[in-house]
Amino acid sequence: MQNLMPEPPATLLPADDKAVAALADAERVGTAEAYEAVAARYPTYSAAWAVLASRALAEGKAVTAYAYARTGYHRGLDQLRKSGWRGHGPVPWSHEPNRGFLRSLHALSRSADEIGEAEEAARCAQFLRDCDPAAGDAMSNV
Repeated sequence: MQNLMPEPPATLLPADDKAVAALADAERVGTAEAYEAVAARYPTYSAAWAVLASRALAEGKAVTAYAYARTGYHRGLDQLRKSGWRGHGPVPWSHEPNRGFLRSLHALSRSADEIGEAEEAARCAQFLRDCDPAAGDAMSNV
């Protein structure tokens, strides 16, 4: 059966050049404190929260990762809604500013799995694929 309803247009988040530069500086420093400073200065910037979540997962701190990832996810949802997203439709991985939200969503799925929230982990993994299968593919080995 063919779907005759058009798919909503892709949602493209705006770039935040100052936050991107601050995150690049934090990457050069490489400390948790440097990344935390970016999240504190740019709390709506999901990419900073995604990095914090990924680092916490790598350190075996699943609850901390879950908290960081959930923050990045919710801040990303806020940004998506401001950009016209209505709860469904593509959020392309190919658009760099979308990646912070998508990485937060991926980290939320992983950390939920780590703390035994299987339904949440599966829901987030499916949401990631619904946003853009390329995002799931790009992060499947992360």
